[in-house]
Amino acid sequence: MPRPRHYVPCIARNVVCALYHEARHRQMPMTKLVNELLTAALNGRASWQTAHATSPPQDQNDSGYRAQPL
Repeated sequence: MPRPRHYVPCIARNVVCALYHEARHRQMPMTKLVNELLTAALNGRASWQTAHATSPPQDQNDSGYRAQPL
């Protein structure tokens, strides 16, 4: 399997579980929920500005993640 091009952090199991249940409650994909939560938390911070200045433009509906087939 090829190595990911970007850092992929390991997220605590209980956080993933909470995200799963919240996404089900909101009837939306987990990736969209995570993107919305992180955008709301980071928007306006210096790190957000740096990331946007150094990254190519990306469709806001595209998470950038592509699941690998098992």
